[in-house]
Amino acid sequence: MPHTASRYLAEGPRVGIRHFTYEDGDEFTARARESKDLHHPWLFPPDSAEAYAVYAGRLIEDPAKAGFLVCEHDGGGIAGFVNVNNIVHGGFRSGALGYGAFAHAAGRGLMREGLDLVVRYAFGPLGLHRLEINVQPGNAASIALARACGFHLEGFSPRMLHIDGAWRDHQRWAITAESVTSG
Repeated sequence: MPHTASRYLAEGPRVGIRHFTYEDGDEFTARARESKDLHHPWLFPPDSAEAYAVYAGRLIEDPAKAGFLVCEHDGGGIAGFVNVNNIVHGGFRSGALGYGAFAHAAGRGLMREGLDLVVRYAFGPLGLHRLEINVQPGNAASIALARACGFHLEGFSPRMLHIDGAWRDHQRWAITAESVTSG
């Protein structure tokens, strides 16, 4: 069933963003299965109903997380997702982003538009000041997306995250609310 514009938290010319729901499981997991080659070895989104229920539950129920589906206006299908993890309020007001495009949407600019919408939403209604993206150095597509959306390389963290059975090095990319409103 197409996702209606009234459900979007923010919209651009080609996509809108909305929160995850449990009802998105069938479409999300089908897209994840279709996209395994695109995602490996960087990302492992849930590809079964059970895994999706756990994954979506964390994004829906944990106040330190906010999950967003990037949906195409043309048909309303899910093009990808952007999650704000490790949300900290108070003096820090920060979150760490994770994202992925699905294979049918890759290379079409939909995720750039969706990530821009999530960044603006995070700096607006979510009240955050800083967002960080941690990317494995070999993930050229993810680095290109971070750069295209105005994130700046801040550093390198060896053996930062445990992914696919090993501790992986990551580059740290960040953006602040001031750079979005002034740029």
